Amino acid sequence: MPELPDITVYVESLAAKIGGDTLQRVRIGDPFVLRTALPPVSSIEGRRVLGVERLGKRVVLELQGDDGRSLFVVIHLMIAGRLRWLASGAKPPGRGALASLAFGGGTLVLTEAGSKRRASIHLVAGRDALAAMDPGGIDVLAADTAAFARQLAAENHTLKRSLTNPRLFSGIGNAYGDEILHRAKLSPITLTRKLTPAEAQRLHDAARSVMHEWIERLRAEAARQGGWPDKVTAFRPEMAVHGRYRQPCPVCGAPVQRIVHADNETNYCARCQTGGRLLADRALSTLLKASWPKRIDDLE
Repeated sequence: MPELPDITVYVESLAAKIGGDTLQRVRIGDPFVLRTALPPVSSIEGRRVLGVERLGKRVVLELQGDDGRSLFVVIHLMIAGRLRWLASGAKPPGRGALASLAFGGGTLVLTEAGSKRRASIHLVAGRDALAAMDPGGIDVLAADTAAFARQLAAENHTLKRSLTNPRLFSGIGNAYGDEILHRAKLSPITLTRKLTPAEAQRLHDAARSVMHEWIERLRAEAARQGGWPDKVTAFRPEMAVHGRYRQPCPVCGAPVQRIVHADNETNYCARCQTGGRLLADRALSTLLKASWPKRIDDLE
């Protein structure tokens, strides 16, 4: 799922292409993608773009409305949704296009891989209606450490679960949650209310540095690709642990480990983050029982 760095670069790239332009035509390729009936799609055609912004993991287009109240197109990519930009006159994709928004300078196309239709578009009128869609998580780049620590202590869950909870933190998902915890040298299963003030500071510093680094990296990549992020993915070779199961940790060289739960996988380095202890994977540890290794050195 595209997270804060990816969405930030989508927003910046889109703002550069459509800022001040007019939304000329909207085509809905799959009726399921549109989750609202009012205002109707026809009401946003012919409207000037006032801005592009991020709301959590959503891309928001602000359009000029009536009576001083803006209209908003809220795009949630979920796991497999992606945005493509086609220059004027370019042929639209034959399959996989859930929706397309044609502007004077080109067309924005929403696609989604696979057969599950999770990506969505909401049309809402006015800032109050837009605010109602905000899960409420704070921006780790804007918040100070005290506010960050308060959010962590709001619920007593594991660090990984809290970091990726959109009601607590805005824009952090599975991939960058793994990277932040590795940078902070903290176990993903540590309970939030057991963190010391020093550990909370370290985690906040790690969150800010990871996000800033990846935003800059993705900006540079988009610039090389002609001003548009064409290769948005949660799995990148430059990542320290996410998606790197059994590959060497770039810090200590130990093989990266994982915990699998439902559709989510948490990757971590046992030597850097858990003092060498292997965290129990629910499926494998139950299957292996006494044979399940307890420490990273047992694997070597």
